[in-house]
Amino acid sequence: MSDIANGFGISSNVNAMMPYQAGKPIEDLAREFGLDPDSIVKLASNENPLGMSDSVRQAISAYLENVPGQALGRYPDPNAFLLKQALAEHYQVPVDWLTVGNGSNDLLEIISLAILDHQASCVYAEHAFIVYKLATQARGARHIKVPAANYGHDLESMFDAIDDDTRLLFIANPNNPTGTFHSGEVIRRFVEKVHAAYGNRVTVVLDEAYNEYLDPQLRFDSAQLVRDFSNVIVVRTFSKAYGLAGIRMGFAIARPELTDYLNRVRQPFNVNLLAQVAAIAALKDAAFLEKTYELNRQGKQWLSAQFAEMGLEFVPSFGNFILLHVGDAAAVNTALLQRGIIVRPVIGDGLPEHLRISIGLPEENARFISALKEVLGK
Repeated sequence: MSDIANGFGISSNVNAMMPYQAGKPIEDLAREFGLDPDSIVKLASNENPLGMSDSVRQAISAYLENVPGQALGRYPDPNAFLLKQALAEHYQVPVDWLTVGNGSNDLLEIISLAILDHQASCVYAEHAFIVYKLATQARGARHIKVPAANYGHDLESMFDAIDDDTRLLFIANPNNPTGTFHSGEVIRRFVEKVHAAYGNRVTVVLDEAYNEYLDPQLRFDSAQLVRDFSNVIVVRTFSKAYGLAGIRMGFAIARPELTDYLNRVRQPFNVNLLAQVAAIAALKDAAFLEKTYELNRQGKQWLSAQFAEMGLEFVPSFGNFILLHVGDAAAVNTALLQRGIIVRPVIGDGLPEHLRISIGLPEENARFISALKEVLGK
C-alpha cells in the first residue's frame, strides 16, 4: 500500500522511515563553525585511523599505470571473479558461496530484499546496528525487536521471539554501537538450536564487521558455521580494519542455495573496479591488519583507563569504539563539536545518554580526552 506524501504515492513503509544518519563529515563541521579542517578530530564512524595500507595504495597505482586508458570507462566484472577467487582461498570456501557488495551495508539490504516482504517478520536486538531496522521497514516486514541484556544480544530471548512468520534474524558480533560480543561457542549453540527448530525457514545473519579487532584468542572460524548449517549467512566488510571505508567493499559467505537468491536482487555492478583491486591487495597484507589491531588494542586500553579515572561509565568493547555514558549526550556532543571533535550520538539507537567514541591515533585520542575533560569540568 502507498501513502500520499508530498503529493507522491510513496510506499507507506518508506514514508514511515527516517534516513540513516551518518557520522558528521569533517568538511561540514569546518564550514559550520569556521574551523580549520586539518584541526578537526573525527572519532565518529569507526574508520581505521591509519587509512588504507601502502600495499593497497600501490596496487591501485600499479593498476592505473598498467591498464589501458579506457579501463575505468568500462564496467567492472559483475561477478568479481578474481576477488572471489582470493576470498575463496582466504576463507577456504567455494567461490559460489560468495556474494560481493558495496560495503557490508549493501549486503544487509540485499539479504533483506531477497528474504523479507510484508508477510514476514525479522528478529533483531535492541541497540543493534540500525540498518537492521531500516532494512526490515523498507520491505514492509514486521519488526521483532528483542530487549538488550547488558547492552548486548539476549540470544535466548531472541530465539523465543521467533514467530510463525519469521524469516530473518540478525546478530551483530561484535555489536555496533555497544561493542558487546558472544563467543564462537555461544553463537554455534544458538545457530544449531535455530536450525534444529526451524531448518532453512529462518535465516541467521552473522554480521562481523568488527571481527578483525577481536583479540586472537576470541576469533573463530565463522565460515565453519556456513559449512555446518545451511541457514547461515556471514557478512564481512573491508571498511573497518582494512581501512577501505571510502572505497566500499563487503562480502557474504553462504550456501549456493542462498547466494543464488542474493544474486538475483544484487545490482550487477555493485562493486566498482578499483574496489575489487584494493580488496585483493588488502587480503594479502596481514602485517597491516596486525598493526591495526595493535594500535586499536592500545588505544582502547588507554581510553578505558581515562574514562575510569574520570568516573565515567562505559561498556567494555570488543570493537574499535567505546560506548560512553555522559548524561546529556546532545549537549556534550555540541560542546565537543565546537572544539573540533566529532563523535557519534546514538539517540537513534535508543541510547540518548551515550556517545560512541571511535578509537583513533594516540594524538587524536588525547585531543578528545582533553576536550571531554573541559566540557565535563573534570
